[in-house]
Amino acid sequence: MDTGQSSMSKNTGFTRRGLLGAFAATAVVAAPTYANAFGLLRGAGDIRRISMYSGRTGETLDVVYWVEGEYIKEAAKEINYFMRDWRQNEATNMDLRTIDIAAAAHRLMDTDEPYMLLSGYRTPQTNAMLRSNSRRVAKNSLHMKGQATDLRMKSRSVSQMFRAAEACHAGGVGKYSRSNFVHMDCGIVRSWGS
Repeated sequence: MDTGQSSMSKNTGFTRRGLLGAFAATAVVAAPTYANAFGLLRGAGDIRRISMYSGRTGETLDVVYWVEGEYIKEAAKEINYFMRDWRQNEATNMDLRTIDIAAAAHRLMDTDEPYMLLSGYRTPQTNAMLRSNSRRVAKNSLHMKGQATDLRMKSRSVSQMFRAAEACHAGGVGKYSRSNFVHMDCGIVRSWGS
């Protein structure tokens, strides 16, 4: 879900400084878990990892997707498939800046619990169906561009997740307390919800 802002300026408001600060806020201790780690050195200093599961498909994802300044293409493919529109079984290239925001927020919350993925990519058909059932689904949702995700955790409240994502100063963050999830996207910096 997003606020329905349909036009994106060239300057999306995605601030590298805010995101890098969030990544620097905690020590990196994870070693690559992706198959064969593509020849990368174990224990490399700058690693980004995302861990999620889907209650809809029963699938799990635990992947190092960025090492020493480079996104790992094979890991990105895993992310794209995992975050596909499960209703239509269609995937897109997820904007990895959204994954960066989710990963940075996760580090700030200091937990090993994976996110529960509620929504990643949405086809226009799925978005229209969801929009017909809720006025809170934007017509031009960033989910349809692979630039948004809706996440939940058992060990952290919606408010805690919201504050962690907002602290990244990178993209949009929506708090949906009644539905128990947080929206994160790599659009312009903004926040909403209750």
